[in-house]
Amino acid sequence: MTTLVTATATRREQYDRDGVVQVEGLLDAAEIATIREAFMEQVARDRTAVGAVSEVADDDVLSRYPRFMQPHRRPDLEIGRIARRYLSDRRIVDALTELVGPVYGAQSMFYFKPPSARGQAMHQDNYFLRAHPETCLAAWIAVDDCDAENGALSVVPGSHTMEVVCPEEADAEESFTSGLVRPPEGMEAVQTTMRAGDVLFFHGSLVHGSLPNTSTDRFRRSLILHFVPQASVEISRFYLPLVDPLTGADVTIDEATGGGPCGEVWEGGAH
Repeated sequence: MTTLVTATATRREQYDRDGVVQVEGLLDAAEIATIREAFMEQVARDRTAVGAVSEVADDDVLSRYPRFMQPHRRPDLEIGRIARRYLSDRRIVDALTELVGPVYGAQSMFYFKPPSARGQAMHQDNYFLRAHPETCLAAWIAVDDCDAENGALSVVPGSHTMEVVCPEEADAEESFTSGLVRPPEGMEAVQTTMRAGDVLFFHGSLVHGSLPNTSTDRFRRSLILHFVPQASVEISRFYLPLVDPLTGADVTIDEATGGGPCGEVWEGGAH
């Protein structure tokens, strides 16, 4: 089985080969507790304040715990300040720079995934971000210990070498999103197991997703950040402005055609 955890000296080599690297314990327990508490307080107080995307019926558990989109654009909220801070966190940015060179922050998201919540079908992130000619990269921060039972990510090592493709229809019983990208022939998904504070870094073309949370009492919360190499010249409008992690300043590059927060529009084929 492919091992997603590797020594620092070989992260770039593994990333080039597999498109995904897991770094253990990058954030400590106190940091994770602060993130968890702030987002739980926000969703209890006002779950629509940070551009929450509601893709589900009112009786779905995810209607009470919708995913938060771009909280870093709300510096007036504690969760906004937290998200913005981690878009510039040196540990995260340094790891990304080791993999692809200097980066800009493009997106922040928070997924709650309570018990019984559906997962998200296999997909490719750059289908949405449309970064070009480079691709986006994710820093997926585990805010809870996660495994197959509570719906941890599955990834397909090596699938980052395929082009971004238009998705098929996903199984609505399993996924709260509608798009499905199947792994390339001869490649198989690997189930991740992560501890709170671990970070999974992966390529924008990597096929990945998750199954439902089948536990009775375990959340699978995650803070997800997306970045693009500074060599990228365009990105979907939804992700502008970008964030310079060194200065904290907003940065604008050209808008790509199509894309968007939920991928409703796809024009011009794959990058």
